[in-house]
Amino acid sequence: MTTPITIATRESRLALWQAEHVQARLANELGLKATLLGMTTRGDQILDRALSKVGGKGLFVKELEAALAEGRARLAVHSLKDVPMELPEGFALAAVLEREDPRDAFVANGYASLAELPEGAVVGSSSLRRVTQLLQLRPDLRVEPLRGNLDTRLRKLDEGGYQAIVLAAAGLKRLGLAGRVRSLFEVGQMLPCAGQGALGLEIRADDAELAAALAQLSHMPTLLACEAERAVSRALGGSCSLPLAAHARWQGATLCLDAALGHAEAHAAPLLRSSVAAAVADVDAARSLGQQAATRLRDLGAGSYLPG
Repeated sequence: MTTPITIATRESRLALWQAEHVQARLANELGLKATLLGMTTRGDQILDRALSKVGGKGLFVKELEAALAEGRARLAVHSLKDVPMELPEGFALAAVLEREDPRDAFVANGYASLAELPEGAVVGSSSLRRVTQLLQLRPDLRVEPLRGNLDTRLRKLDEGGYQAIVLAAAGLKRLGLAGRVRSLFEVGQMLPCAGQGALGLEIRADDAELAAALAQLSHMPTLLACEAERAVSRALGGSCSLPLAAHARWQGATLCLDAALGHAEAHAAPLLRSSVAAAVADVDAARSLGQQAATRLRDLGAGSYLPG
């Protein structure tokens, strides 16, 4: 590959960091040159409504996929948590990079933890998964919508619109903003969403040359963990309208997968939880583990939590 690879990316500061990180790895590890194609997606433009109301996280990737399909780019870099569980025909995930901290972060200016917030405090989050788990921990809170890129969310906190907000720790750490984190939610308190903290590299499914090259960047432990997590969501029809969490961690050669499902009406029903574990050595085994976790959630009554 002598022609520079064009990388399609969103134009937020975090998305550009992620694309530049991939650009550097392509150069340093594979000897491949790459240029960036910055794009604004529908998910970036629609800030007055929750993602679950306007099409879900897929709104962050559709324009990038159009650039791939039209040949304006060969590679798109995504936060894996924003990638739909089923890719459109003609596209493929060529690599999953090593995961950053997958946990959620408590960010506030006057409080060190969720427990310190006064009764009825206003907390910002537009993630149904976070909303549901926050209200399980503190039913007294007022959880208000919070959209926008990471810098916008921090500005809204600093302007006094919220007493605290919840963000992905990975993004804060990648941008050198770990100092804004007052405390981290352990996964037992707030289970992350599938793929949180990992980067996914998407290409056209027929680009075998680039697929072979990018496979060298893939971090197999992260890829298998994320495949298990995403299989839970796929089995339950997961989307932004479903408060579903899944997180896998390694204990030696054993992959331990925790999943949780909340009700769309956060106070209407308890959080359902399942935990499974198995020796996992390939993608098929990882997906099978995810399906087992989903089956256990269904056995606990998940059917009544699912839409339609």
